[in-house]
Amino acid sequence: MVYTERNTWSTLIATAVIIPGYIIVVLQQAAGGPLTSVDWFPIMLWAIGISIAATIILSILWGIFAGLRDPKGATATDIRDRDIDRMGARVEHAFLVIAGLGVIALCAVGADVFWIANAMFLGFAISSFVGSIARIIAYRRGLV
Repeated sequence: MVYTERNTWSTLIATAVIIPGYIIVVLQQAAGGPLTSVDWFPIMLWAIGISIAATIILSILWGIFAGLRDPKGATATDIRDRDIDRMGARVEHAFLVIAGLGVIALCAVGADVFWIANAMFLGFAISSFVGSIARIIAYRRGLV
C-alpha cells in the first residue's frame, strides 16, 4: 500500500469514527429536548480537532509500520497517485457544492444557526468520507 493510499485510509477511518461520535454527543446533550438548545460549538470544535489529530496519528503510526516492512516503498508515490488524488478531490468538491447549496437554502428560509452550521459541518465530513471512498475504489480498481 502506497503512502497516499494509507493517508486516504487514515482519513476514512477517522471520519467514520468521529462523525457518528459527534452526532451521539449532540443527541445526548439534547436529552430529548430541542437540538437547537444544545451548545454545539465546543462539541464541533472538539470533533474537528480530534478528527485531524486522529488522522495524523493514524497516518504516522501506519507509516512507521510500513517503513519497517519496506523502507524504500513507505513514502513512494507516482503519477497514478496524483491522478487518483485529483479524481477524489473532484468528488469531494461536488459534495461540498451540494452542502453549500443546502446551507444557502437553510439561510434563505431563516433556519436556526444550529442547522446551518451542522449542515456545513456534515457536508465537509461527508465530502471527505465520499472522496476517500472514491480514492480507495480507484486504488483497487484503477481509474477509468
